[in-house]
Amino acid sequence: MGAKALAARGRLGYVSQHPDQPDRILDARRDLAAAKIEDYIAKVVDAAPPLNAEQRDRLALLLRGGGGDG
Repeated sequence: MGAKALAARGRLGYVSQHPDQPDRILDARRDLAAAKIEDYIAKVVDAAPPLNAEQRDRLALLLRGGGGDG
């Protein structure tokens, strides 16, 4: 687990002690999920051969929520 994910996990642990603030807990969960996804993407990209521009654009579209059925 990367440094961002560890920090996000710690923040989630801290804000979870305050159940009267559900928005902060939701934000912390979202931050942890994003940090884990970032770690995974970095690992996969580092292990893969370089992508061409079309491949990068298609993957970026998925991350932006535009689907990938094109």
